[in-house]
Amino acid sequence: MKREVEVAIIGAGSAGLYALSQVKKKTDNFLLINDGPYGTTCARVGCMPSKSLIRIAEYYHEREYFEKSGIRNSDKLSVCIPDVLKRVRKHRDILVAGNIKNITRLGDKVLSGRAEFINANTLKVGDDEIVAKKIIIATGSTPIFDPKWEAFKDHILTTDELFEQEDIPSTLGVLGLGVIGLELGQALARLGVKVTAVHSKEFIGGLSDPAVNKNMLELCEKEFDIWIGGGRAVLSKVDDKIKIRNDNNEVLVEKVLVAIGRRPNLKSLKLENLGIDLDERGMPNFNPKTMQIEDLPIYIAGDVNADRPLLHEAADEGRIAGYNVVKAQKKFKRKVPLAIVFTDPNIALIGKDYQEIKDNENIITVSYNFKEQGRAFLMNKNTGLANLYVQKSNGKLLGAEIAAPHGEHLAHHLAWAMEQELTVHDMLKLPFYHPTLEEGLYTLLLKCSKKLEVKKEGILEIDFQ
Repeated sequence: MKREVEVAIIGAGSAGLYALSQVKKKTDNFLLINDGPYGTTCARVGCMPSKSLIRIAEYYHEREYFEKSGIRNSDKLSVCIPDVLKRVRKHRDILVAGNIKNITRLGDKVLSGRAEFINANTLKVGDDEIVAKKIIIATGSTPIFDPKWEAFKDHILTTDELFEQEDIPSTLGVLGLGVIGLELGQALARLGVKVTAVHSKEFIGGLSDPAVNKNMLELCEKEFDIWIGGGRAVLSKVDDKIKIRNDNNEVLVEKVLVAIGRRPNLKSLKLENLGIDLDERGMPNFNPKTMQIEDLPIYIAGDVNADRPLLHEAADEGRIAGYNVVKAQKKFKRKVPLAIVFTDPNIALIGKDYQEIKDNENIITVSYNFKEQGRAFLMNKNTGLANLYVQKSNGKLLGAEIAAPHGEHLAHHLAWAMEQELTVHDMLKLPFYHPTLEEGLYTLLLKCSKKLEVKKEGILEIDFQ
């Protein structure tokens, strides 16, 4: 069947749905095409179920402080992993149900199936031919899985399978300590699983600052086994277990959680039919301020473009693409980069990272260790390090890498300040309540003020030792 629409959106994940929110403001002649389950990657297998698991793990981990705090019999507490996973799925299902409900309301404006490009305005979806004036690609990404593991795939988990498990074995390997591997590795270790994590790189959790990375790595190594470097891990089946080995180590585990990255869902789209150049990944050239692919009536948003694979960025990209397919095209200013890893302590990267500033003599790096921060001490959370990167001449905040208790909140303060182009002195004019973790940020800013070329009179003259 042939169908003509103003806009076709391929993918009903976060980017696609945010794009749809803009499209619906101008036209009801659209079609949402989706291949696979509804409910968004974030709600089904990503951000939300992982945070549920992390929170439960935090509950259980807190028992370590009970005895010294006067709470008795903490040694009698135990965890039931099957019940933990049921609770995670319950949370997940509530969130997914809301997404599915909103999509089903669209009726025949939703089409299930895999889309392929015939040309820049025409898609093939099963036996249907869709002709659209504008098309948005928002097909998301998929966890990387090495075909070499196919022979023992029942022993391999990705986030697509993890939360569907009835139980987690007592020994688990984790490949990759990026965001996903680090978050889930720590959480599962806190729930009593013997975790061995293998990471071929030097830096974990997306960090690039050596000092912050060293601090965070030392903290994590107290909770589970970590192999850093030593080459890529090699997996093989030994009886009913999996052997993980690299150049320096080997271990037997019952299952392996693979968290070595995600691959954009591009291959099945047949972008080669568009007559444009694709890079070695099959990625087309696009403008991140408009989301348009070259000069075609096609836009690409969300994880599928592998530019900023985070939900809030996917939302912005979806909105930008959705706006530009129904209105006069505009270039949009992208927000200050912000990424958070929900480990304990939280890792956060804000604005420019260490690699961008390390060789610039006009930028200073100032550090604050949360070991002696008052509120963090009272919360038994006094660990972590924050490094702030500041323009030496005027005190403008440029970036930060932090591993701090409840760092998600400090990260937002810094990101908002950078978005408004505030200086250290601007920030120090703001109120900081006592006792709060934000006082750690205040102390960090005071330390910065002592190193700036420009000085301010007044309260900033209070000595800092």
